[in-house]
Amino acid sequence: MTIALKHLDYGLDALEPTISRRTMELHYGKHYAGYIATTNKLIKGTEFENATLLDIVQHTNGKPDLPRQAVFNNAAQAWNHEFFWDCLAPNGGGTPPEPVRKRIELAFGTADAFKQQFVEAGTKQFGSGWVWLVAKDDGLQIITTGNAQLPAFATCDPLVVCDIWEHAYYLDYQNERGGFLAAFLEKLVNWQFVGRRMEECRVRLAA
Repeated sequence: MTIALKHLDYGLDALEPTISRRTMELHYGKHYAGYIATTNKLIKGTEFENATLLDIVQHTNGKPDLPRQAVFNNAAQAWNHEFFWDCLAPNGGGTPPEPVRKRIELAFGTADAFKQQFVEAGTKQFGSGWVWLVAKDDGLQIITTGNAQLPAFATCDPLVVCDIWEHAYYLDYQNERGGFLAAFLEKLVNWQFVGRRMEECRVRLAA
């Protein structure tokens, strides 16, 4: 089973001007597509040949041998990107709808406080990586992961992610990672997707 590119629900120019078509052409068409192609190449003829991306990630994470580490790096990057694509929406962002807003206010005080902490966490993450909103310990938390790493599914459920590798924003924002993160929250984040994730998550959220 070949792992296919995820179909986007929006065009490559639909996120402009917040994310340019040129960035999406490179991000989706080169970086993400490259992770998919490399993953397919690495798993051919192995025990993972018919596995899903998530199965591959869960069975190769933390393995010290080089072949499995290479499989994890590419499969995890592909999975992270697919989750990121779902977190984007033309005309998204702004104030979260109910009940997402109530959950965020319960955890962070206000939606603005959440946004400030999310931007701060992503800005402080050293090097390439990801900043996440996750459901954990019956509430919501902001965490960051480096390189291809992703949240530990055994203990939390990812709800939102923003890609903070330079290829995600450098053409449009240069070194202003914080500006990109703020624009993501104000203009792009798909709160409807986040709401569905909250309803589906395995971690019990406090009322």
